[in-house]
Amino acid sequence: MTKPSLYGRYMGAAAAVREHEASCATCSRDRRCAAGRRLFGVLERLQDAYFTHQRRTRGTS
Repeated sequence: MTKPSLYGRYMGAAAAVREHEASCATCSRDRRCAAGRRLFGVLERLQDAYFTHQRRTRGTS
């Protein structure tokens, strides 16, 4: 079994955040429950890692 790509993990985290926000009565764009904060934190870290990888790959700053 192969490890999911960074992009795949990033998109999976984005989908998890959207799914959670659709079903959580507490979460909004400005406020998140504990589970929502955790999911959003994972998304932020993966997004940063993906964008850093893209900049390095493309040679841009």
